[in-house]
Amino acid sequence: MSKQLKLGLIPKIIIGILLGVIIGKFLPEAIIRIFVTFSSGFGSFLGFIVPLLILGFVTAGIAELGTGAGKLLAITVGLSYGFTLISGLFAYTLGKSFLPKFISAEAAKTIGEAGAELKPYFSMPMPPVMGVTTALILAFILGLGIAAIKSEDLKKLALDFQKIITKVIENIVIPLLPLHILGIFANMTKSGQVVSVFSVFGKVFLMVIIAHITIIVFQFVIGAAIGKKNLFECLKFQVPGYLTALGTQSSAATIPVNVQCSEKMGISKGVREFVIPLCATTHMSGSTITLTTCAMAVMMLNGMPIQFNGFFGFIAMLGISIVAAPGVPGGAVMASLGLLESMLGFNQTMLSLMIALYIAQDSFGTACNVTGDQAVAMIVDRVYEDKTVSVSV
Repeated sequence: MSKQLKLGLIPKIIIGILLGVIIGKFLPEAIIRIFVTFSSGFGSFLGFIVPLLILGFVTAGIAELGTGAGKLLAITVGLSYGFTLISGLFAYTLGKSFLPKFISAEAAKTIGEAGAELKPYFSMPMPPVMGVTTALILAFILGLGIAAIKSEDLKKLALDFQKIITKVIENIVIPLLPLHILGIFANMTKSGQVVSVFSVFGKVFLMVIIAHITIIVFQFVIGAAIGKKNLFECLKFQVPGYLTALGTQSSAATIPVNVQCSEKMGISKGVREFVIPLCATTHMSGSTITLTTCAMAVMMLNGMPIQFNGFFGFIAMLGISIVAAPGVPGGAVMASLGLLESMLGFNQTMLSLMIALYIAQDSFGTACNVTGDQAVAMIVDRVYEDKTVSVSV
């Protein structure tokens, strides 16, 4: 029996965008509004699920991090968050310097002066059970509380709830996402916004990839210097891990290959078998670069002011809210939707643009994430080189 051809998420998103443009350009308004109506309802569902997603991911992630090897855990998580924060600030600086060069005021004005977007035939309000900020605070309290009292029952409950949310994303959100993107781009094409958006997409993509490569080299320079390793050999040994992440789009699926890369770099067994799996869910430099850059681009396209204070808070919270997100396809951007809406003022159309921009290069962001894990491992290994570290994973 022949295997059926199975398209990945990125090709489906690209097809959705292209079909959306074609439908918006050539089909009558009455048909376009059918897709707009679906996108409207799907957007409402996303708004409903985001607080639950944050609650599920962050609670389980913090509860999981609350057990382990004490000081080793603290150092690893601290380095992961530090690298993630630096990456976000680097992306912000890069964006402020270069994005205005190809996102002109005219492009923003074109979007602002475009025709009115089509309205759905009917709306389906789905008010969330709690706000994003409430979900974050509750997740922190529950996660830290479960770790503090060492309750296996509550921890299992948190992990099971995370599995439920993961199933919702994998079986409902991800399969319907291309159709949602189709409706958004059909509406944008009909209203005359799509040309300005497309003129920016490719340039943002290239800028993100360059930022990824730069931060990888930066992290390896630090890791190799502290770990007293050969920089170029370490970069060479990491190539299989980078390519595996590029192909699988999964930090979790890359763990076995990444552990082998660590072994070739001479990182001790106890450290590499603890740090690499842990960093797969806590070190998110690539995802943070992409989310920060894409958010700035979308805001500039919509003529919104970009302030450092607002973005610093966004980047700082991003490193926490996307903990454990790599287990879900496109999980990082899904986990960031609430922050984009509450902290940066994104509307549903802007959130959909963010999803499309992010997923289009998700594999490169994942590859940057897992490659940077080795820099963390080098530093931790240096700290513990004179100690015996035995950690079961």
